[in-house]
Amino acid sequence: MEHTVVERELELRLLLSPDFSVPVAALLAYRTTDPYAVHVTFHIGSAQPVHWTFARELLVDGVFRPAGEGDVRVRPERVDGRAAVLLELRSPEGDAVLAAPAPQLSAWLERTLVTVAPGTESELLGLDEELARITACTDGTGPRPRPRPRDDEGGITSV
Repeated sequence: MEHTVVERELELRLLLSPDFSVPVAALLAYRTTDPYAVHVTFHIGSAQPVHWTFARELLVDGVFRPAGEGDVRVRPERVDGRAAVLLELRSPEGDAVLAAPAPQLSAWLERTLVTVAPGTESELLGLDEELARITACTDGTGPRPRPRPRDDEGGITSV
């Protein structure tokens, strides 16, 4: 099977205060080898770019209404009178709020949805075939479950 990558370079705005923001170059990538995720690479002028990966469904939902809990939150907003999608990113190194232009982000998302329709992602991963292969081995020759790790006293440890 041939794998597809849908990419889009966008200029986002890093919102530093209600009245001040700076441009941030970003590369959005969707890969059929990882069909549930979107990958965003931020080029912030440091030696290494910053990479974030999160659910495509979260980004799709966030275009229309606030979505997400935890490290990644997405919501529609108006920034400087223009339709935008805010990405709130939280990490141990710090928090950032970035504004993406809604029309360009939505157009890129639409391309990913045409490439892999929602609800069909698992077909690309072959999960059903692998599960069928594992459960079809009834003659004892199939894959065996891995032994659970044991602690020094012979008890089973949590994994």
